[in-house]
Amino acid sequence: VQLQASGGGLVQAGGSLRLSCAASGSSFNVMGWYRQALGKQRELVAAISSGGTPDYADSVKGRFTISRDNAKNTVYLQMNSLKPEDTAVYYCFQGGPRVYWGQGTLVTVSS
Repeated sequence: VQLQASGGGLVQAGGSLRLSCAASGSSFNVMGWYRQALGKQRELVAAISSGGTPDYADSVKGRFTISRDNAKNTVYLQMNSLKPEDTAVYYCFQGGPRVYWGQGTLVTVSS
């Protein structure tokens, strides 16, 4: 399984970005996003079950929305009201008996 993430970039505080992550094969496993800021541990941002049930880190609730298109094997992360503390490399993942990771996409939020 290969995961291809895209959509990162530079945005001003208060702005929006949409991340996408396409998996090479069909998946009925949980998919989602982690992020890792410079000097910090990787943290879970959001995850979504195959049935569409989302889960969010407290820090992003109300600002980020995760969704998936099972027909396209793709998971999305809509990020609104971005803050400088959201700056990080975002990694998509697909769970299951083995966890697969995307290559990471950098999100930079300027103040």
